[in-house]
Amino acid sequence: MLVDRLRIVGLLSLIFLVSHSTAFAQTKELKRAENAISVLTEIQSSPDSNIPYKLLDRSYAIAVIPEVVKAGFVIGARRGKGLVSVRSADGTWSHPSYITMTGGSVGFQAGVQSSDIILVFRTQRGVDNLINGKFTIGADASAAAGPVGRQASAATDASLKAEILSYSRSRGLFAGVSLDGSALIIDDRANERVYGDATTRMIFEGRVERVPDEIVRFRDQLEEQTAR
Repeated sequence: MLVDRLRIVGLLSLIFLVSHSTAFAQTKELKRAENAISVLTEIQSSPDSNIPYKLLDRSYAIAVIPEVVKAGFVIGARRGKGLVSVRSADGTWSHPSYITMTGGSVGFQAGVQSSDIILVFRTQRGVDNLINGKFTIGADASAAAGPVGRQASAATDASLKAEILSYSRSRGLFAGVSLDGSALIIDDRANERVYGDATTRMIFEGRVERVPDEIVRFRDQLEEQTAR
């Protein structure tokens, strides 16, 4: 009897720990969504240094990756976690999929720097590459630093023809930035914690078990920023 009771207590403790761990992990993912909402809202609130609405209105997908950390000495590394939504056939924005960004660079550098990254996908090909899993910016899709605010009228041919426009905010300064060589990967574990058992395509198509309020707010913010 004592052995059986100990087994039951142990099983209940294990269930509690697993449940608590899962809830904590989901909270972290939802906090990531809240941070992404803040980044998009703050950047677009400045007419002199925002992403031109004309570019957002014609985009096929938008990724927001808050607090991308770049660190190293001589050889650097970049890593961050964010969300990406694609434009549906009816023009509305999909539920976002979670993604990670990784990249490296060589050259004189030292220290640690944190930046907010926004990627504007301008072609269907870039979106298809993303849905298929991992792809590298500049290799699997052409990329260029995107124009901001009133600079839009002075955009170069490279940025006008690029499949992806990339932006970075660091220490309050928001501007186009080159992110060639950075890899984007679908974060399947984060998607499972938030949505349940669903593929990336199911998430984009709205075929998911649950949709937390933070996810709805992220999608609504995209709708607001691209409906002007």
